[in-house]
This record gives sequence, C-alpha cells and structure tokens, in this order.
Amino acid sequence: MDQSVLTSRDIIGMIDNGIEMSKDTGWPFQVGMEFGSNQATEKYKVIGASPAMREWIGGRSVKSLRTAGIDVVNKRFESTIIIGKDDLRRDKTGFINIRISQLVDRFVQHWAKLLTTLRTSGTATACLDGQYFYSASHSWGDSGTLSNLLTSSDYSDLNVDTAANPTAIELAKAILKVVQHFYSFKDDQGEPIHENARKFLVQVPVNMYAALIQALSSNFLSTGTGAVDNPVLVGKSEFQILPSVNPRLSTTTEFYVDRIDGVEKSFILQNETEPEITNKAEGSDFEHDNYAHEYGITVSRNAGYGFWSSSIKATLS
Repeated sequence: MDQSVLTSRDIIGMIDNGIEMSKDTGWPFQVGMEFGSNQATEKYKVIGASPAMREWIGGRSVKSLRTAGIDVVNKRFESTIIIGKDDLRRDKTGFINIRISQLVDRFVQHWAKLLTTLRTSGTATACLDGQYFYSASHSWGDSGTLSNLLTSSDYSDLNVDTAANPTAIELAKAILKVVQHFYSFKDDQGEPIHENARKFLVQVPVNMYAALIQALSSNFLSTGTGAVDNPVLVGKSEFQILPSVNPRLSTTTEFYVDRIDGVEKSFILQNETEPEITNKAEGSDFEHDNYAHEYGITVSRNAGYGFWSSSIKATLS
C-alpha cells in the first residue's frame, strides 16, 4: 500500500502552477492597464491629447500639453491555509487539491475584488480630473462638460418596466444607448476620444445576467407583443460587445460598460511584487507544535482609477 505523503515541494508546485495557468485572465485584465512598481507609492502623470492637424496658416500653432495625476499606494495582501498532517497522510491528493485550488482562486479573484470596490465607490471618489470617477461633470480643456454617469434623464431607453428585472430587448436598447454615448466624448483638444472604438465589455449584477446573454446572442427578441431583430446583433459588424457578470455587485439596477480595445483603459493594476509562496512545513516548529503545515501567498499591489472616459455607469429606472 502506498503510504507516500505530499511534500511541501509538491504543494508549492501546485500553487505556483495554478497561479501561472490563470495569469492575466478575467475581466480585470480587459478593463485595466498593468504597471510594475518599485516603491511604496506610484505617481501617474497623465498628459493631455496632442492637438489635431490644422491648415498651416501664418506659421505653426504651438500648444502646451495639459497634465493631471493620481497616486496609487501599494498594499500588502495575503491568503494562508493550514493543512493537517493527518489530512496529508489520509487523503493524498483529492482533498488537498481542493484546498489548494481554493487558495489559488482567492489570489486570481483578488483583482476583481479590488476593481469592484473602485467601481462601487466611483460616484464618491475623485479621479484624474478632480471629479468623481463616475460623474456628470467631467471637463478638461476643450472637452466640454461630459458625463459617464447615465440615467433615464439622459436617455429614455434607460427607463424600463422593472428596473431590477429588465427584459432582453430593454437591456439591448439600454446598452446601445450607452455605447452610443461613448462616441460623444471629446478630449482636452476638443477631438473625439472614441472615434475608432469597436469593442466593449458590459458588466451586470447577477439579476441581469440572463437578460444580458439573450440581449447579446439572440437573433430575435420579444417585445411582449411580437419579436423584433436584435438591435445589438444588427450592429455586430460595426462593434463587438462582450458580456460579464459580477457577483460582487450588490446593486440590482445598475450596469457598467467599458471600452476595452483602446490604450486608455478604465483602471490601473499596479504590481510591486510577484506572488510569494511561503510555508511552515517539514521540520518546522509549527509542524511540531500543531501537527500541521501552513502555506501562504503574499503580494504587494493595488488598483487605482485610470481613464474615466473609458467607463460608463448606467442606472435603470
């Protein structure tokens, strides 16, 4: 009978392989810009847009580039588990694999947790231009006053029969209005920001997910009195809209749309260190005192607000 027991080297290898296989996956890497860090706080200085081409009349027209900035402070995060030596001896791999997978999942899900906190606090936290990240009063240079916080007062298609339970056709129309709104944004030089935008991510809470999938995939949608061509799919040759459900959202009437094919993205993903895997295992005082092993993942990182113009929050009513 095989009495072999998984060693700390085996378990650390399982953790490391799980992290590597899941690296850079999930919606945070679609809406976020990754940056390395080598100090406690990174200062991100954003430079305004270059001026548009103009006819050469009376010499060159030189314009200074505007600047703005935001600080992102690194924080240390950890997740640690204890595995009893009896579990190691009796279970071999089945139970241990589950425990290790859960530890890896926690690490992989961490960016989603950080970005969801930024999303939900975005109507009360300042970003690059000094306004709240989601605000109806953004303005920079010659941009005019712009809003990435939409309600039914902006577009009637955000007014639906039941805000917490929109139908697929209602959600499809609401999403199209939000995508349309992106094209109205101008930079500090008064030029369109999203003129070449073609790919968007729609993120909804759990209660809207079924309607979202139908709104983005069904050829025909019911209006209650008949069926019509899906307006989202009619325009699929012009743009692509991807679905995302976020179980961490507590709202039931709000959804988010992010442009994901531009260089300017909604959030900053800042890494100071790669994940560090440590243990108290064979031969340690911890093993002697507790008849168990301890394994942990530690990382120094944080998330911050990037470009508000790449993200829109919409509220149904």
